[in-house]
Amino acid sequence: MAVITKRISVDLQADGDMADISKRVQDAVSKSGMRNGIVTIFTLGSTGAVSTTEYEPGLKKDIPRALERIAPSNIDYEHHKTWHDDNGRSHVRSTIIGTSLVVPFVDGKLTIGTWQQIVVMNLDTSPRRREVILQIMGE
Repeated sequence: MAVITKRISVDLQADGDMADISKRVQDAVSKSGMRNGIVTIFTLGSTGAVSTTEYEPGLKKDIPRALERIAPSNIDYEHHKTWHDDNGRSHVRSTIIGTSLVVPFVDGKLTIGTWQQIVVMNLDTSPRRREVILQIMGE
């Protein structure tokens, strides 16, 4: 089995900004020359996340609103006492969503639904450049 590792960067605003990286992941799979396998999508850092969603304006607003209800910004986090910063909620949100995703590909094409896109999110309290590792494995 072959393994190819690629890296992509995405500049994102704070508090739930997200970007559709589906095309960039598909391009990496296509350029790998592999026909069947899996691609692991992993974002570096403990305040980022990777997931799938229907990438549309409504959900780009709904997801941060839902995360605010799950891990509110206006409560005290023990993390703040440790590092004297303000992003405890960001770490909690990242832990809930996750920093990686595995997507199979068949005949060189990602197996995602028509309305399903791969997104990277910045959950930190300030803008960040998110580094995303793609590890493509297959034949």
